[in-house]
Amino acid sequence: MIEEPGIVLAVDTDGVWVATQRKTTCGSCSAKAACGQGILNSLSADKQPHTIKVRSDLQLREGDQVTLGVSENALVRSAFLVYMLPLLAMLASAIAVSTLEVSEPWVILAGVLGFVGGAASVRFLSARYLDETTMQPVVLRAQIVLNTVSEV
Repeated sequence: MIEEPGIVLAVDTDGVWVATQRKTTCGSCSAKAACGQGILNSLSADKQPHTIKVRSDLQLREGDQVTLGVSENALVRSAFLVYMLPLLAMLASAIAVSTLEVSEPWVILAGVLGFVGGAASVRFLSARYLDETTMQPVVLRAQIVLNTVSEV
């Protein structure tokens, strides 16, 4: 299970809205000053927390700290779908057209169309599996914030 800490922003009837902060490994590397990825990461405007709606049976309130979890199987399946399906479709269509012994522009066009078709397939399949419970993050742990009232 891959875990990510977050803070509850709002509570709805069917779940909670949780804010998480994206972490990168660029801050821990000794070559971060000379690395192109580290420089691009420092210039990135993506410093805002990401919000996600998570279904939970726990009685959570705004401000509670939670730990979200996603199964490794769901992450690997999603990564394969997003990255590999368009590339495999591009290669398959380009190889299929190249066996017809046509000129190179037709093979390139077939590769581009295969990539676009693979990307469209990703969009269709991700919409299909979006509500599947195994693909959704879950609240693993929660630290409930106690409201302390001080009397004067």
